[in-house]
Order: sequence, then structure tokens, then C-alpha cells
Amino acid sequence: MGLFDQIVSAIDNPNLQASTGQLGGILNTVQSLSNAQGANPESTQTAVGVVGKHVRSALKSQPSGGQAQALVDQYSGTGTNPEAVNTLFSEGQQQQMVQEISQRTGLDSKAIAGMLPMLVPLVLNLLNSGSQSKDPRQGGNPVLNSFLDSNGDGDVDVSDAMRMAGQFLSKR
Repeated sequence: MGLFDQIVSAIDNPNLQASTGQLGGILNTVQSLSNAQGANPESTQTAVGVVGKHVRSALKSQPSGGQAQALVDQYSGTGTNPEAVNTLFSEGQQQQMVQEISQRTGLDSKAIAGMLPMLVPLVLNLLNSGSQSKDPRQGGNPVLNSFLDSNGDGDVDVSDAMRMAGQFLSKR
């Protein structure tokens, strides 16, 4: 099951945190960020996908799944959080991410660096949608597990999941 399918399943599961409101908030924040940066939505979606790929690597490098979940719990959100970026990524990794996004989108490197403190918490917030609603530390997070256990081809479908989420919400 793909990442988006896990998110939809989480929305339908009352024991998990996911909601259409949470998903809508993430999508609205991405749209607002695009508008604020003067970027087209496709470029911002591409940036989210690249950030998702790097977040996946950072979370997979954690010694245990519990630590990955703890990072998701602590740093997920829809606001700016430079600490999330600095906790997950070294300065070199941040520069690599900025360069990759710039090459794929044509966006200015300084603008991208300014977007990272918002994009990283957004990706984590999307992953947090699978957390248990009563106690996030209890039980597994199927969205996070799907994200971390993908087929290893390096193609993280966060941007596709966000695009499908927009279509899903417009039908509800």
C-alpha cells in the first residue's frame, strides 16, 4: 500500500490522528508558502518531494523506529521550526538538499533555505497523521512505517501523496 493509501486509511481510522482538517492544513500551508515565495505550486510540490526523500533518510538512520516516531512527534507541524531542520540534518546535508531542490525547480537557493524550516515540519506532520490519537507512543504508525519501508528505490512519493490529497479533499 502506498503512502497516500496509508494516509486515507488513517483518516478513516478513529484511533489514529489523521483528519481531513490536518491534511487540509498541510496543503494550505504549502499553498501559502508557494504564494509567499512567488513560486509556482509545482515547484513547491517538487521541493516537498525532495525534502521528503531526505527526511526519509534521516529517520531511517535512527537507531530504532521509536526514535523516528519521537522525532515525528516532536517536530511535526505547520509552522516554521528551524530546530527540526537542524536536528535532522547537518549543515552539509541542508546544503545538499538546497542544491537538489534548486537544480530541480530553478528556485533561488536562499529562498529554498528559508523554506526548509517550514517544509521539514510539514513532511513530519504528514507522517504524524498515522500516530495513535490517544497516546502516540502506543502502537505503530502505519503512515510512518509505509514511508520508511518503501521499496528503497529512492523515490519517495510525498509530493504525489500531497497532490492526491488535494484531489481527495476536493471530493469530500
